[in-house]
Amino acid sequence: MEVSRPSAELEEAELVTRAQQRDQEAFAELMRRNTSPSLRLAISVLKDRQEAEDQVQTSFMKAWTGLASFQSESRFSTWFRRIVLNQSLMRLRSVRRAKLQSLEDHGDQERPIEPVSANASPEADLSQREIHARLHNEVRKLPPLLRDVLELRDLRELPTETVAEMLGISEAATKSRLSRARAMLRDRMERHMSRPATFPVL
Repeated sequence: MEVSRPSAELEEAELVTRAQQRDQEAFAELMRRNTSPSLRLAISVLKDRQEAEDQVQTSFMKAWTGLASFQSESRFSTWFRRIVLNQSLMRLRSVRRAKLQSLEDHGDQERPIEPVSANASPEADLSQREIHARLHNEVRKLPPLLRDVLELRDLRELPTETVAEMLGISEAATKSRLSRARAMLRDRMERHMSRPATFPVL
């Protein structure tokens, strides 16, 4: 009779198989192995440890309920990293939408997303806020493959190699997508302006 080995001694593939059979101990071991790298990823996106911890926990719940859809062609850690990244970006977008809504609701009681010069006129201040509100609105409309790169590289200011690793693509592909995202965003913004856009991307 074969003695069942402790979960800590099992390879990832066997843990996944057991977890897909609703073995909670096996899934707990997968969580233990992936918590630290997943938390680092979430923090790099959200810049807030508590927010990051919340999104990692949410990601674990999503992974547990979605294990049946996991395909063994990729590693569980890679699959789960993508869930964490998507969850973190969703939270980031939610926070930005709340800030934009607050800006619209409170008018000049709110500071712009990026402060303008202290010497700027009220008219210039309003115009700057409108541009930033429209800019973030257009970012949300970009295709997800391009939007993710733009948000991580330009909004979160992460190094290209880090963005590539997060998305599981090459640095060349990351630069290509970033270039396309910036060009698409610039084109969208120029439609709202009477002259070519000269603003920073984000």
